[in-house]
Amino acid sequence: MDSANLTARGVLAVAVTWVDTSGITRVKAVPVKLLPRAVQDGVGTSPVFDHFLLDDSIVGGGPVGDLRLKPDVERLTVLSAQPGWAWAPGVRYTQEGAVHPADARGLAIRTVDKLKDQGLTVMAAFEVEWCVSIGQGDEFVPACNGPAYGMTRITERADYLHDLLEALSGQGVEVEQIHPEYAAGQYEVSVAAQNPVRAADTLVLVRETIRAISQKHGLRATFAPKVLAGGVGNGGHVHLSVWRGSENLFTGGDGPYDMTEDGMAFIGGVLSRLPALLAVGAPSVASYLRLVPSTWAGPYACWGLENREAALRFITAGSPNLEVKCFDGAANPYLALAGLMVAGAAGITEGARLPDPVNVDPVTLDGVPMLPTSLDQSVAAFEAEPALVEAFGPELVSAIAGVRKGEVALFADSTPQDVTERSRWRY
Repeated sequence: MDSANLTARGVLAVAVTWVDTSGITRVKAVPVKLLPRAVQDGVGTSPVFDHFLLDDSIVGGGPVGDLRLKPDVERLTVLSAQPGWAWAPGVRYTQEGAVHPADARGLAIRTVDKLKDQGLTVMAAFEVEWCVSIGQGDEFVPACNGPAYGMTRITERADYLHDLLEALSGQGVEVEQIHPEYAAGQYEVSVAAQNPVRAADTLVLVRETIRAISQKHGLRATFAPKVLAGGVGNGGHVHLSVWRGSENLFTGGDGPYDMTEDGMAFIGGVLSRLPALLAVGAPSVASYLRLVPSTWAGPYACWGLENREAALRFITAGSPNLEVKCFDGAANPYLALAGLMVAGAAGITEGARLPDPVNVDPVTLDGVPMLPTSLDQSVAAFEAEPALVEAFGPELVSAIAGVRKGEVALFADSTPQDVTERSRWRY
């Protein structure tokens, strides 16, 4: 879409976003008339953003250096909920024209390309959970009072949800389901599967649309892993299927639930690396307040058929796919999907074995391993995982580990309530 087209549609500026190491969506915006220059030359942005914590404090980098943020105009979208604005995801480049080694979207693109070289493609989608508040300031007061999953919550906020669906439709987002969720003031929207880079882009677009529509209705939205210290948090569940040509590797085979050998190996590769993957999928201190048993957060390092307490839930209805339940709303979606693709592809290369499924509540069994219970444990596992370290590269691994350790230090003396309150509105 060229500048004249955008101007004719009333667009004055284009927001170009990237997601930082902490999972915060950052932005530089350009007037429409300067969009061609931004596409060619990029927009200046400091490399120091790789070292931002969720509270905007900085744990590395410095004032020297510059990157060029270039919008992907193939994904450019006129924003229905923000008149006069369009949006495009960006990739950050070095001054020499190479993709910045610590750019998360760049990593996701490279990972998709590497899987193509192996004859594999992945389809992915996120479930988007969020809570809405009518509280003053930073207080959280649920914006609806009906029971979990109750039609009452739809009735209470029918106009709000209608406007959200209308905006998403106007932006080309294919919504598959929307419903009230379990937590206070919580809703969820599910969208159609896409290639992993577009799925991550869509997550960014959906979240910012939810924020905009919420604000128009006098509400405040949060995607934080924990919203109330004693409540259930916001998950960031990921659905994946892996394909070889037109063959879904999760069906048509002789394995459990008709999985193929490579489908089982893909899941085995993810399962064995879940402790390390949490460093990108459950990347905040608040994440581990959510990741507890008996809340359907997936805190157990196991898989099962339709088991919502297992970290990996296998789904056979429709097109078979894997749901990763232990990830949450603080995750950088590009890093999360890149990590899952790397882990699954490594599983296929290794011929990873998939243990027996756990098809009961894991809390009722002895010996089902738990996932890490703290961020520092996940970071240690991430730094020690060869497949992830090699694929992510030293600069990005260093940034991820540094930011995670910085957040651990930031909240070292905090109570769960302090952690919840200080992170609630950052996501």
